[in-house]
Amino acid sequence: MKVSQIALVAAALATASVASATVKIGFVTTLTTPAAIIGKDMENSVNLAMEHLGGKAGSTPLQVIFADDGFKPDVGKQATDRLLKQDNVDFVAGYIWSHVLLASQKSVLDAGKFLITSNAGPSPMAGKLCNKNFFSTAGQNDQTPMALGEVLNKKGVKSAYVMAPNYAAGKDMAAGFERTFKGKVVGKDLTKWGADAQLDFSAELAKVRASNAEAIFVFYPGAAGPAFIKQYEQSGLSKTVPLYSVFTVDSLSLPRLQKANFQAAVGSRTTQLWDPTLDNAANKRYVADYKKKFGGYPSYYGAQAYDAIMLIASAVKAVGGDVSNPDKVRAALKAANYESVRGKYTYGNNHFPIQNFYLREVVKDSEGNWTTKVVETVYTNHVDAYAAECKM
Repeated sequence: MKVSQIALVAAALATASVASATVKIGFVTTLTTPAAIIGKDMENSVNLAMEHLGGKAGSTPLQVIFADDGFKPDVGKQATDRLLKQDNVDFVAGYIWSHVLLASQKSVLDAGKFLITSNAGPSPMAGKLCNKNFFSTAGQNDQTPMALGEVLNKKGVKSAYVMAPNYAAGKDMAAGFERTFKGKVVGKDLTKWGADAQLDFSAELAKVRASNAEAIFVFYPGAAGPAFIKQYEQSGLSKTVPLYSVFTVDSLSLPRLQKANFQAAVGSRTTQLWDPTLDNAANKRYVADYKKKFGGYPSYYGAQAYDAIMLIASAVKAVGGDVSNPDKVRAALKAANYESVRGKYTYGNNHFPIQNFYLREVVKDSEGNWTTKVVETVYTNHVDAYAAECKM
C-alpha cells in the first residue's frame, strides 16, 4: 500500500472514530424541592426525545446526564461545573429558573461549550449578555406576558393588578406585561421567591379587591400556581376580577385544580408559544406518546425540553457526529433543521426563536380532563424586545 493510501485510510478511520464517539448532553433542572414537578416533566420529555431518536443523532450515540439545581443559583452553578469538569459534556441544556441560568451561564460559555436553555429567558441573555454559543428553545421572558398585554388591550380592559415573584423572571414578566398593556396598572406586588417562597397571598388579594382593578395578571410557576388559584377562588375575586396568567395555569397545575374542583381555572386564559393542540406531526406524536407513557398531558416546560434535545441531535447529525468544530456546530444549531413541536421557527441575531405566541383557554377534553386549547394567534414570528441590544 502506498504512503498516500495509508494516510487516506488513517484519516478515514480517525473520522469514523470521531463520528462514533458518544456526544454528552448535561441537562440541569430541578429534581428536588416542590419545584421538582416542573423538573420531572422536563426529565420525562428529555427521555421521550431520546426514545424517539433511538438514543442517537444519525449514527452518533447520545448520552444525557441530568443534574439537580435544587432551585438555588449556587447549587445550579455547582451542578453545571460538575457536568463540565467531571463529565466533560459537549452541550449543557435545561434551566427552568432565570436566576439559576444567570449564575451558571459564564461557566459554560467560558469553557467554550454550547448552552441551550429550554425555559429560562432572562433579558440580559437576549441582550447585552448574548453569546454566539448560547441558544434558546423557549422564548425570552418578556414575550409571553407581552402577548397577554395585547389580549387585554383587545378586550378593552382599562386597569389591571400585577403579581409575580421577586426574582429575575418575575421582574421580566411584569415588565413584559406593562410594556404592551395600554391600561393603568393600579397595583403591583413582587412576592418572596425561592425554596421558602411566599404561598399566602391573602394580603395581596385584599389589595386587589380594594384597587377596583378590571383584571389581575399573575405569574406563579410550579407549586405557587395552585396555591394562588385556590386563594383567588376562595376570596370570591374570581366572580368580579378575571384572571389572566402566564406560566401559572398549565398541565402541571390543572390536574390538582380539577381534583380540588377549583372552577375558577376553567375558562381562564393564558398566552404561550406552545399548546398540546398545535396541529403538526411532531407535536401530535409527542403529546400522544407522552400521555401514553406518563398518564397525562405534557407542559410547555416539557415541550421546550423535548425540542432542546431534538435541536442538539439535529446539529450533531448535521456535522456527522464531529462536534470538535464549534463553527460548524453553531451553524447547524442556528439552522434549527428539525421538526419542532411548536412548528417551524427561525433564530434571531441573539439566538432566541422568532416564533408565534398563542392565546390559550382552559377547557375540558373529550374525556373530561382539564387542559388547554388555542383560541387565537396573538403574535406571528415575534422578535423579542432585547434583540437590538445584542451585538453579535
